[in-house]
Amino acid sequence: MKKIHFIGVALFCATVGYAQKPVQPTLGYRSVKTLKVNGLEFKDLNKNGKLDKYEDWRLPQEARIKDLISQMTLEEKIGFMIISTTRMAGDNVFQANAPRTEISSGFNEEDLIQPNNMFTRKPLAVPMMSSAGTTKGVMNFHLRHFILRANTSAKTMADWSNNLQALCETSRLGIPAIVASNPRNHVTVDASVGLSVGTTVFSRWPGELGMAAMRDLKLTREFAEIAAKEWASVGLRKGYMYMADLSTEPRWQRTEGTFGEDADLASNMIREIVLGFQGTKLNKNSVAMTTKHFPGGGPQEGGQDSHFDWGKYAHYPGGMFDYHVKPFKAAIDAGTSSIMPYYSAPKDKSMEAVGFSYNKAIIQDLLRKKLGFKGIINSDTGPIDMMPWGVENLTIVQRYQKALDAGVDIFSGGADPALLLETVKKGMVTEERINESIAKLLKEKFDLGLFENPYVDVENAVKTVGNAEFQKKADLALRKSIVLLRNDAQLLPISKKADGGRTKVYFETYKESSGRGQAQTSAINVNKPTIQNPNIEFVSTKEEADVVLLWLIPSAGGLFSSGGQAIELSLSKNKVDVAHVNEILNAKPTILAINFTNPWVIDEIDKGKAKSILATFGTTQDALLDIVSGAFNPTGKMPFTIPISEKAVQENKSDVPGYLEPNYALFKFGAGLSYK
Repeated sequence: MKKIHFIGVALFCATVGYAQKPVQPTLGYRSVKTLKVNGLEFKDLNKNGKLDKYEDWRLPQEARIKDLISQMTLEEKIGFMIISTTRMAGDNVFQANAPRTEISSGFNEEDLIQPNNMFTRKPLAVPMMSSAGTTKGVMNFHLRHFILRANTSAKTMADWSNNLQALCETSRLGIPAIVASNPRNHVTVDASVGLSVGTTVFSRWPGELGMAAMRDLKLTREFAEIAAKEWASVGLRKGYMYMADLSTEPRWQRTEGTFGEDADLASNMIREIVLGFQGTKLNKNSVAMTTKHFPGGGPQEGGQDSHFDWGKYAHYPGGMFDYHVKPFKAAIDAGTSSIMPYYSAPKDKSMEAVGFSYNKAIIQDLLRKKLGFKGIINSDTGPIDMMPWGVENLTIVQRYQKALDAGVDIFSGGADPALLLETVKKGMVTEERINESIAKLLKEKFDLGLFENPYVDVENAVKTVGNAEFQKKADLALRKSIVLLRNDAQLLPISKKADGGRTKVYFETYKESSGRGQAQTSAINVNKPTIQNPNIEFVSTKEEADVVLLWLIPSAGGLFSSGGQAIELSLSKNKVDVAHVNEILNAKPTILAINFTNPWVIDEIDKGKAKSILATFGTTQDALLDIVSGAFNPTGKMPFTIPISEKAVQENKSDVPGYLEPNYALFKFGAGLSYK
């Protein structure tokens, strides 16, 4: 392995033609030579032995971008407008029934061709290359934007990132890559590919709903700053996150990734997230954000998701379209680098009923002109090949033409740029229009400092990712995310018995396995934590217990297990044995904790017996026990409204938050008690 070279001393010199004395930035390189000019060093990225404007870090960014665009071939430009999954050696993502293999820092050189829509499992009209072999993708397809979905160690990711950048450096113009990822820092129930990476080596924080439940904007900003350090240390410089969508439709199966139903709270959360990851402007330490899914994916008809043809429509029966746009305004004001439109087509707005990536009224008129967004429009994964809602009758090249006309700058999903290239070569889109998108995409890379140094320090990555200092902050957040909804029997916090003895607690977690192809194991897990608490003794059976702590983890089965059936939120419809729960409630004083990935309907068990109720949103056993034992006083507040019945859910208006719906709430948005 070749050594990465770094040059980073602060060299000052007076250079004719520059307004101020330039400061030598850190240069990272492996194979290119450097050029010395007036005592300063520059990378000769195109290997021509002279200093080109795009290589000259002293020049204004606009001049560098203009020069590089002038040197790029049409094929290089088109490859630059594709962002696709990239796979590390041993990574078998998207391969059904693939054997588990060890992921390493090498490249996966296999093209991944999909005959079926990965979401609906239906055959595609034209098979799709969802991932290209790495070397082929970089050198032949000119790809420079990638989505990494692999879950592995910090060292392996950092080594792989350096290997990828070294490959890019050998290309004709030496343009570096940018690597994106879905969230990696949250406790989640649904870690489906494309939603979240799940449990990783990164610091472990509450789910997004739990972050909102904290009501702590300072800690939210700290989370984002910490996560940015972890991500950047391994070479992840772009986030496919976060969701500014509002969970006003309680059945929507992406609720877990939102910051709840309230536009003001979600706006505040998104602002802190963007500023924490990016800073006040993109810089060499930033992770660029892709805020999604414009103009708000929450108000889905029947709660069905627009990954599927049975959920293609967004609707606004309550007339609250503008309410859903509000968090995106906050993201724009904070400087979000990219915005991702959703697949949905608007059903009841006075605009064309086509998917938002094809919708000029949404992208050009609203997002660009009215809201003033000047950044990157990044399509969601697959609107061209898999989810072309409203434009199903158009050919692939016609779909590209319409999406480009609407304003999309970069297309996610496929890895082969051939048909996008054909769209331009046929004269359906001008090269000038392509250059507009290339300029935006290049600006992000220059802002992030990738042209000067795309490499990472592997040892630093190992020390940074998931370190104890970061996790200490995350542990606080995990506790602050828990909401005390009811404490009528005053079971909480658990104290000693009247005779001074320790209270015997039976602690059961109830979670049925979910997802296609998983073997069903016992849903009941009896926990006997080893925490040292003078008030509590954990026992093995409910019969010997004074108090039962029952933690339910309901699950709809995961977004991509959807088959289009009507969605119900009752616990019995979401992998909970209600008879088992009621048996416990009737047998012993019970503290009921429920993990909410959606606003579950709990009327099957809430018959006056559930006198102590806690809400969790992706947290740890230790955090829950600190609440139960009184080691931490609960402060969390509900990020959405819990409906009183299935009837209330069915009668709700999908675009209206639950706390504004009449006769709807069992527990309203903002509900939450403390011990004192």
